[in-house]
Amino acid sequence: MSGTDGRRDAGTGGTGAGGTDAGGTDAGGGKAAAAPPAITTPRGRRPVVAALMLGMALAAIDGTIVSTAVPQIVGDLGGLTVFSWLFSGYLLAVTVTLPLYGKLSDTFGRKPVLIAGIILFLVGSVLCAAAWNMAALIAFRIVQGLGGGALQGTVQTIAADLYPLRERPRIQAKLSTVWATSAVAGPVVGGLLAGYADWRWIFLINLPVGAVALWLVVHHLHEPSRPRPATRPRVDWAGALAVFATGSLLLTALVQGGVAWPWLSAPSLGLLGASAVLAALTVVIERRAAEPIIPGWVWRRRTIASVNLALGAMGLLMVAPTVFLPTYAQSVLGLGPIAAGFVLSVMTLSWPVSAALSDRVYNRIGFRRTAMIGMSAALLILLAFPLLPYPGEPWHPALLMLLLGAALGLFQLPLIVGVQSTVGWAERGTTTASVLFCRQVGQSIGAALFGAVANGVLAARLLDAPVDGLPGDLDAVTRALEDPGAFSAAATDHVRRAVDAAVDYVYIGAAGAAALALLALITLAPRRFPVITEPAEAAGTAGAPGRQDAAS
Repeated sequence: MSGTDGRRDAGTGGTGAGGTDAGGTDAGGGKAAAAPPAITTPRGRRPVVAALMLGMALAAIDGTIVSTAVPQIVGDLGGLTVFSWLFSGYLLAVTVTLPLYGKLSDTFGRKPVLIAGIILFLVGSVLCAAAWNMAALIAFRIVQGLGGGALQGTVQTIAADLYPLRERPRIQAKLSTVWATSAVAGPVVGGLLAGYADWRWIFLINLPVGAVALWLVVHHLHEPSRPRPATRPRVDWAGALAVFATGSLLLTALVQGGVAWPWLSAPSLGLLGASAVLAALTVVIERRAAEPIIPGWVWRRRTIASVNLALGAMGLLMVAPTVFLPTYAQSVLGLGPIAAGFVLSVMTLSWPVSAALSDRVYNRIGFRRTAMIGMSAALLILLAFPLLPYPGEPWHPALLMLLLGAALGLFQLPLIVGVQSTVGWAERGTTTASVLFCRQVGQSIGAALFGAVANGVLAARLLDAPVDGLPGDLDAVTRALEDPGAFSAAATDHVRRAVDAAVDYVYIGAAGAAALALLALITLAPRRFPVITEPAEAAGTAGAPGRQDAAS
């Protein structure tokens, strides 16, 4: 396997001009495992890009389209106490399979992994539409998630294969636009289908979209021929099982802790303890494996490790706007669900625009400095949220979210493009999967951590409430505030102020996560990313320059 654990990650650049590697060798001077882009002509890339966008749309919209149909689903199938697993099960399956699919795409190629992911996702969609009770629907959502993990990681990897460094912001901006559109369109489409048709159509509409994506991939994605390996590739199934089991237990503990059972209860402590034991076992298995699912070099190379930690911290802070801002908009500002969704959606408008323009910045000052500017701005914006007046106007948080989207677009895309450019073809799938895995785990940790913070602040503020018997958690308070006659005017104002304080503390915590991301970049990331120039790029394929990121 190329890029073995002995490879050293250059801290201040590689062998090429400006601290980058322009000759197709790795940062340590060894020969990089590289291959030409999957498609080398612009005409051939268009249908593949369309397939990638459709595949990404499947994974992106599925996380939001189900939310507005939950009342209809519960009314039909029952299972009110466990319906949250419709989302948790899907997220769990996506997250824990990312490392496996990344390794498989490096070993056997992107195309078979992407095809398998689309097929598995569509099979899961058909099964979800045919579900006869909530338990079956949750199980089939997990099947969907198993396909969604392949879609998310492999689409991002192929996007990097398709374009040379200077053109990658174009495809990444398109994929960001898909996520932004899905965030806005998903709840609307889900609500319309549940209200005017049947909730089962939420899953059936995946079939034509997935069929088109599958046809485009089969007929237009042509991977470069690779030398036949001297030995038959071996899949580390023991490591895959260990990673899956560890991630499953850990994410279950984080998702259900404080919700289905108290944090200090036997289930929480048991799951956390078991996940720690399995994590140690996973490390032992991966160290002994010939082709580990999560290779040691993912954490031994400074560039990859710093980006993993930084994007993990970004996943942590993203919980504040995506989970708690709609609650703030409805409970404190008194907006309806649609208007509250708009306050959040403005962030998805500025994010892809900022991402598309980020190359004009990082081509001048480098990946690391660009990301640091973006996260520094995000830190200030998050700290500004608690300073908003009470109750304030809806445009106040909307403006902050517009700015936050621009800041995070300037942070995330340079890091993803930069880290993908520091590895050759044979390591890009694993590297991309590790980045996405850390971001997903960060979101899960953030949901658990900030949920505990919000409920703790809320409970403390409600101790001196003018009425007794108020609910003690944020979800219950939000539902109670939807009933105008639930509280007196004084009690309602007190509860709204308590929710305002709880969300303020969440945003302060998110600012702390932003500081952690900055710390990871300052202390771990090299000043110059040791960029590898693929052979096809060095020859000028698709207009790629022979020299890449030379900024410090």
